Amino acid sequence: MPYRSEPFAQSPAPDSNPPLRNDAARGGRVTPGARREPRVLTRLSKSRYVAGLKCPKLLWWSTYEPDAQELQADPRLHAVFERGHQVGELARTYVPGGVLIDLPYWEVEQRVAATERAIDEGAAVIYEASFLADGIFVAIDILERVRGGYVLVEVKATLDVKDAHLPDVAVQVYVASVAGLKIRRAEVMHLNRECEHPDLSKLFVRADVTADIAAMLDDVPATAASLRAVLQGPLPDTEPGEHCDSPYPCAFLERCRPAVPQHHVSTLYRIQRKRVTQLEARGITMLGQLPPEEVSAGPARRQVESVRTRGTIVEAGLRQALRGFELPIAFLDFETINPPVPAWRGCSPYQQVAVQMSCHVLAADGFTHHEWLGRHAEDPRRPLARAVLTACRGARTVLAYNASFERARIAELAIALPELRNELEALALRIRDLLGVVRDHVYQPDFGGSFSLKAVLPALVPGLTYQTLSIGSGQDAAIHLERLLLHTKRADAEQTRKDLLDYCRMDTFGMLELYSRLQSLAA
Repeated sequence: MPYRSEPFAQSPAPDSNPPLRNDAARGGRVTPGARREPRVLTRLSKSRYVAGLKCPKLLWWSTYEPDAQELQADPRLHAVFERGHQVGELARTYVPGGVLIDLPYWEVEQRVAATERAIDEGAAVIYEASFLADGIFVAIDILERVRGGYVLVEVKATLDVKDAHLPDVAVQVYVASVAGLKIRRAEVMHLNRECEHPDLSKLFVRADVTADIAAMLDDVPATAASLRAVLQGPLPDTEPGEHCDSPYPCAFLERCRPAVPQHHVSTLYRIQRKRVTQLEARGITMLGQLPPEEVSAGPARRQVESVRTRGTIVEAGLRQALRGFELPIAFLDFETINPPVPAWRGCSPYQQVAVQMSCHVLAADGFTHHEWLGRHAEDPRRPLARAVLTACRGARTVLAYNASFERARIAELAIALPELRNELEALALRIRDLLGVVRDHVYQPDFGGSFSLKAVLPALVPGLTYQTLSIGSGQDAAIHLERLLLHTKRADAEQTRKDLLDYCRMDTFGMLELYSRLQSLAA
């Protein structure tokens, strides 16, 4: 993308809210305008601006109900914040020598004043440079002084520039420009998928988005005015639509889309939202109302038949599918992490790395269990690979649930550990998929349109549930694993290890019990 040599044109601010003025003689010193900014609840920030672009209701609720249950950070959302904070702080070290505006986010006027001082003192780089203009407050991740102006850098913990990033950058450029700065270039600084540990010198890519946001700048004043009008009025009446899920699911989705009843058409296996809307428009809301000719063959057909008959559907081919599995059978499961900043040799940002395994081995005389989980900061791959090879040695069949995941992890281990490559590749060839057997031959009404182990296991093996575990999902396991292995040692490390081992053990024991249940159904 070409370098933009001229500053952005400054769109005029509304008369009711004059911009911060530029002292041309000082080369960009920011001084406040004569009139006061709007009251805080109708003041926009870049996050409010982006929320309003997604949905006016989201903006209104998040402003007037900041303590709403939907906005409370659950462990998964908190982990996203942690990653973003980690990447943001690390990005500063790649543009060193800056002044940090290190004040609480709610101290808006103080942050703006601190930024003014940093600019006045000639700071080459400012982190969290803060500006308030046209009723919008922004804090810029990295503001870098260049000849004749500034480069505005927005840091994102992603591997690419995404369309959703551009309005975020555009509103920052607009506010900084109205506040008096000459923004010569706008960039998104994101993680580089080509970077490999231990050489992190090229961890980030700085992508020039100047041309991409140019057309958006003229729209900012009108958009901001309309969003302030939203905040000055009652809750807007915005109908649910595709925007509810794009570019991310709305926190308030359940308020606009109440929970659907069991066996609603939206639970049909792999149905698209567009088709759900079409069916609802025709008055078809429940699976039992679907005309037979409108249900495709395979899992969806079995699902509808199972719901109509209120029974478990078992296809005749199940017995033959199970005959291909010979004892001893090893039931294998990996848990992984995919940290944004690679931690071990040869790894790249967000690369999946297996760090834990569980394996139950079923033989004619019973079963045995093997497990392995890494320790803080050590590279887990070699000991994990050896543990897997030992556990599966002698097994005639290796079963996984969604086996493509386990095969991919073993392939990555083979690349990282050339001395074990032949053994690992031979193991990968032996892995069979238990999920495919269930999906292609069985359906029970409580699956709810899903063939995940979390849905299938309690439906077919009553009594086996993840709800009693402290860690009950793969996403939660990944969060705890990343903290346990890569972050500061925790006081509760041993309890966390136990909880993680319990979770992974349930996956492979559940597969063993599911296999036994399928044998009974086939008989």
